[in-house]
Amino acid sequence: MMRRLLMAAACAAGLLLAIVLVYLGFMTATDYRPPALLALEIRDNAAAILEKGAPFSVVSFNIGYCGMDAGADFFMDGGRGSRSASPERTRTNLRRIAAFLAGEQADLILLQEVDRRASRSQRVDQLHELQQRLAGHGGVFALNYKVPWVPVPLARPMGAVESGLLTLSRFRVESARRHRLPGQEAWPRQLAELDRCVSECRLPLKGGGELVLLNLHLSVFDRGGRIRRQQLDWLRERLLAEYRNGRHVIAGGDWNHGLPGSDPQRFPATRAASAWYMPLPPDFTPPGFAWALDPDRPTVRASSTPYRPGESFVAVIDGFLVSDNVAVRQAVVRDLDFANSDHNPVRAVFSLR
Repeated sequence: MMRRLLMAAACAAGLLLAIVLVYLGFMTATDYRPPALLALEIRDNAAAILEKGAPFSVVSFNIGYCGMDAGADFFMDGGRGSRSASPERTRTNLRRIAAFLAGEQADLILLQEVDRRASRSQRVDQLHELQQRLAGHGGVFALNYKVPWVPVPLARPMGAVESGLLTLSRFRVESARRHRLPGQEAWPRQLAELDRCVSECRLPLKGGGELVLLNLHLSVFDRGGRIRRQQLDWLRERLLAEYRNGRHVIAGGDWNHGLPGSDPQRFPATRAASAWYMPLPPDFTPPGFAWALDPDRPTVRASSTPYRPGESFVAVIDGFLVSDNVAVRQAVVRDLDFANSDHNPVRAVFSLR
């Protein structure tokens, strides 16, 4: 009897090992490996040309794959969830986010965590829906997460993911490129991780010149911030290179760092700061650049539990960094109380000097 039990246990262990090896082999063979620089398609490019001196509005919003509404938590932040509660919840969040964006009537829109055919968002094609609902904007989409199957958490895996950054513009985009960000986790963990990038759009200016618009979503949950430091170093050099060449530069999105001039302690919360939270290094901001943000309203909530006002940790990690030839006329967080995403959107108004 004991011998049979031992043999059964050995067979089960062998089968499990074989499954793991097949999975790792499949994931390695299908791993998304974009080049360092990749040209991006510009869909429905607009004809209007951006003018110097004229005000224009920009909204940045991490939409949390339309699954991170106020009732959701996330396993990487200490919760248990990994998916939207249901297809109906995904569609409701998507519909409300799209209605908000349409109401803002922004000239430029920078979105992060926009899913296409992903298990975590119940296979709802958010990219298609947003482009349909925000007609009048040209669209540029840059993949930063493409994995056949994320196996964690084991009880309800995240599953297949295809997601990225969506930039929408009412002005003509001359060219668009995907820049690969440096830094990766060790194998095999990286097989299920994001391939972080910056989406770059170059907008010609009437009378000459160029606006370089960067849509970004930097790393988080990396131990000790090692990968984040590499990405910040790369980004700083990129911003300085464009500025020294005489271009106007706006970088916006989800920085996944506390932004300069903000302090989470000014927001009431009974829970401690999330382990991933860290402020931007004081030496990061390049000379000739300034921040456009709203320090009085939070842009992100902790997702270790569903959102609880006055209890959940909140902070400012979304905003814009602009060169000094870009005038900041307004920067304000639209406080949506994290109803449909774990982020609040940021709206800014700029003009080019």
